[in-house]
Amino acid sequence: MARQYLRLTLLVAGTGALVAALLLVGSRPGAQSGAPPADAEWRAYGGDARGQRYSPLAQVHRGNVAQLRVAWTAHTGDLSHPKGDQGNVAGCGRCHTGDSKFEATPLAVRGTLFLSTPLNRVLALDPETGRQRWRFDPRLALDISRNEGYVSRGVSYWEDRRAPAGACARRIFMATVDARLFALDAATGDRCRSFGDSGVVRLDQGVGRVQVGQYGVTSPPAVVGDVVVVGSAIGDNRRVDLERGTVRAFDARTGRMRWAFDPIPRHPGDPAYREWSPAAATRTGAANAWAPLSADTARGLVFIPTGSAAPDFYGGERPGDNRYANSVVALEAATGRMRWHFQVVHHDLWDYDVASQPTLVDIDRGGRRVPAIVVATKMGYIFILDRTTGKPLFPVEERAVPASTVPGERASPTQPHPLTAGLRLNPARLTEDDLWGPTPADRAACLAQFRTMRHGEMFTPPSLEGTLSYPGYPGAVNWGGVTVDPVRQLLVVNTMRLAAWVKLVPRAPGDSSGNQVGTPYRMERAVWAGPSGLPCQKGAWGMLTAIDLRTGDVRWERPIGGPPPGRMAPPAASEWGSPNFGGSLATAGGIVFIAAGMDERLRAIDIESGRDLWSAPLPAGGQATPMTYTVRGKQYVVIAAGGHGSLGTTLGDQVLAFSLP
Repeated sequence: MARQYLRLTLLVAGTGALVAALLLVGSRPGAQSGAPPADAEWRAYGGDARGQRYSPLAQVHRGNVAQLRVAWTAHTGDLSHPKGDQGNVAGCGRCHTGDSKFEATPLAVRGTLFLSTPLNRVLALDPETGRQRWRFDPRLALDISRNEGYVSRGVSYWEDRRAPAGACARRIFMATVDARLFALDAATGDRCRSFGDSGVVRLDQGVGRVQVGQYGVTSPPAVVGDVVVVGSAIGDNRRVDLERGTVRAFDARTGRMRWAFDPIPRHPGDPAYREWSPAAATRTGAANAWAPLSADTARGLVFIPTGSAAPDFYGGERPGDNRYANSVVALEAATGRMRWHFQVVHHDLWDYDVASQPTLVDIDRGGRRVPAIVVATKMGYIFILDRTTGKPLFPVEERAVPASTVPGERASPTQPHPLTAGLRLNPARLTEDDLWGPTPADRAACLAQFRTMRHGEMFTPPSLEGTLSYPGYPGAVNWGGVTVDPVRQLLVVNTMRLAAWVKLVPRAPGDSSGNQVGTPYRMERAVWAGPSGLPCQKGAWGMLTAIDLRTGDVRWERPIGGPPPGRMAPPAASEWGSPNFGGSLATAGGIVFIAAGMDERLRAIDIESGRDLWSAPLPAGGQATPMTYTVRGKQYVVIAAGGHGSLGTTLGDQVLAFSLP
């Protein structure tokens, strides 16, 4: 569901204490056939609807990337502030923006950059100078505590083929954390009054009982033809009957709803209804798609990554496999009719949402090109499927997993496992030899916790005594997703390797307080850490991996990230990396660009070897995915550097563009 972030505040009493603890610790290759246009664009969150995060540009390449310099810096003006301090956020008495995350990836379309800020303000910038051309403010209520703080990963673009000129012929769509979908004129930033109610459609209707601040949208919509498809972000673990995770499609011209898909089958006629009890199918909420969607525009398909049904850690009220939850679902964009679905976790008990955008690529196999879709998961498993059928292209086996010991719970007896070793990115389990601490006392405390908790292989269910979950609920692969170089047939992905513990606490009769309301148990959880606040397991805490898509083999792997600048680090810091949020960009120049880590640097890495080619410090955390484009033949690489309230990196409001001298 929506709680996708690593809550570092859970490790110790406060974020500051945790962050302080963490701080102790070639030549130019050939490009694609056919040269890119003089002004190459970036038209969707992932570059295009496929979500590859790849560009055919090669002006910046392995031989000259070390010459990159800052070309311009833009300030959005939306700087986060601690709760209760209005800072420079106008019109806010007691703001709740301290936990904002600047995760946006800009678009570059027809000579303009478009991006959204954590407060859902939309900016249009000159791509050569960073100067602002227009600005739109949806006027969020900033005195409301929101389930994920304030975050927006970006906007979407659409051109009206029926009316190629005039007002709103080109539109920017933005969905907000307070559940509104706006259509803006790309030329002026004005609302498109013919869309919905004077340019806006409310999304908090028809999804059940909505709690203020707990239902909205954090990822950009998918645009397929003349249809705009929107998911939702829902504050998880509050109760069984959360808001529904309905995915909806709207007419791009009028805002009229075309179709709706609820990942929880509510009617007996649905083939997956038998996987649910009638009571659960009626009452259960969530299973929402909060990560970015992707699309096969040629086939008219949209791919929906769904999350856990409510609540995450106890499923006694939702028996069965809970089909369509924790899945990728392929729908016809024009009608909403389902083509296929693939479930990555049955009866989820670990908050293992499909947290990243499914990525489309054509893979060379057996002398032919196969249309594929890559599904990266919180477990660190990579599933590669035929995107026309949903069938695995690499073998997947249902393997027996541990049973639940919690009264009222029945865990799935099996879970899907990729058999190809290179598609399993996270170690299978932790042992006592994997424990670590900066002092003997820390390690002793971690060892004592380890011996009192239930632990073992992945998919060991939550328990009354407490269960060690590895990877933990922040996940191995989160919303940063994967990057695909379709020419080299390489997949690049950054992961986290952090354990967490989860404990179920029986409720007293009549108790309806706390979380997981409607179940017999409350839930406690945290990332697993010792008294110092540092994770209890040895590094690496952050890794970057390249996988050959033709074979599933790992080409190379290396740590990514490090401790924030200016602080002491343990001797193994260069080998351990750091927790990280954000994605990567690959180019035909043979380069992977990525920030994501706590060290607040943007790096260029050789995609063939994993070797560092260049890096530059950022003025704030780079918890966003970079993008690239050209204007008048000059290539720029751009990243949002505004930090991440949950990760504890430096907060800011900068957008930086790099180019060659």
